Amino acid sequence: MNFSLLDILAGIASILSENGISISAVSTYNTDYIFTKKENYEKALAVLHEAGYDAAE
Repeated sequence: MNFSLLDILAGIASILSENGISISAVSTYNTDYIFTKKENYEKALAVLHEAGYDAAE
């Protein structure tokens, strides 16, 4: 594993937290899943895109 990847989930969680969006994260061997409440979904995508992340739906 490339150790530069370890802070990605923490960075995403921080950005969403700063915008009042709580998450639940699940990490597997090759993927991380980020869950949020349905009412925060569009805002979370917008915040992540604004921060330069390519968030998939």
